Amino acid sequence: MTDELERIEADFVRDLATAGGDPARVEALRVRLLGRKGELSVVLRRLAERSAAERPAVGRAINDLKARIERELAAAAVAARSAGETVRLDRERVDVTLPARPFWVGSLHPVTHTRLELERIFRDMGFTVETGPEVEDEFHNFEALNLPAEHPARDESDTFYLECGLLLRTHTSPVQVRMMRRRAPPIRMVCPGRVYRRDLDATHLPMFHQLEALVVGPRVTMADLKGTLENVWQRFFGADVRMRLRPGYFPFVEPGCEYDISCGVCRGTGCRVCKSSGWIEIGGAGMVHPAVFEAVGIDPERCTGFAFGLGIDRIAMMRHGIDDLRVLMENDVRFLAQFPG
Repeated sequence: MTDELERIEADFVRDLATAGGDPARVEALRVRLLGRKGELSVVLRRLAERSAAERPAVGRAINDLKARIERELAAAAVAARSAGETVRLDRERVDVTLPARPFWVGSLHPVTHTRLELERIFRDMGFTVETGPEVEDEFHNFEALNLPAEHPARDESDTFYLECGLLLRTHTSPVQVRMMRRRAPPIRMVCPGRVYRRDLDATHLPMFHQLEALVVGPRVTMADLKGTLENVWQRFFGADVRMRLRPGYFPFVEPGCEYDISCGVCRGTGCRVCKSSGWIEIGGAGMVHPAVFEAVGIDPERCTGFAFGLGIDRIAMMRHGIDDLRVLMENDVRFLAQFPG
């Protein structure tokens, strides 16, 4: 049996040297020698075949060899794990001197940029910025604004009607109605927000952004309206922008008008953008209709006021040279990446 133990030890030394620090090979060697059916286990079971005089010496030799093998296997396993950890750490090491990978930095949407800039201009002029519900009732959205039941703007082909007499607001004017019912003049406010209409093409969306302004007080005149509009657009587009008023009809203002600004592309000389007119239409305006004042409890004999509106999406298109309104809502990252900051 001594020869058998010497052979096992010699094989162990050789195989441990060739394991190369591989944890799997070290474990396989342990199982082969020390497992339940391993070589040393078999030798121990055969110890009973020896004479009573031989058993103590042979048993000590087997146990000594087993203890040496266990120590060396444990040391080899620790070394193998350490080597594996070193390899893994080398593989996962990050070179902090290398340039960082580029990453996407988000930015505000061009419509949001435009809205915030307009709000800043109006705040500088002493206006407050007000908001209101997007789900409205017919009184605030139509009746208080002098739009009777038979008016075509109230048709289901133009308006998103909901249950219980509610609807998605078609303009931000209901915020003006609510403000006039809640606050006594003088009032100087703008109300930006989302509005909804049944429309979809290159220049119209079923949901778009609008901003309306309202000024109410004693002796407010059409000259105040014109001066306010000129100041807003010269601050937004530049001091060389010219503005004009044209007669127009809107049920909630009297007199009513539409206002244009000089084309920023051709500087008023005429081009494809302005259809060779030199002017670009911006929105509607006018003096608040006495019927609107009566609906909100303001005496039209003591107060006058003006109001005007504009499409924020369209202003954003003009600012950035966009020719299709739909791209503003498609969330194409390639398009949005053109508007950093």
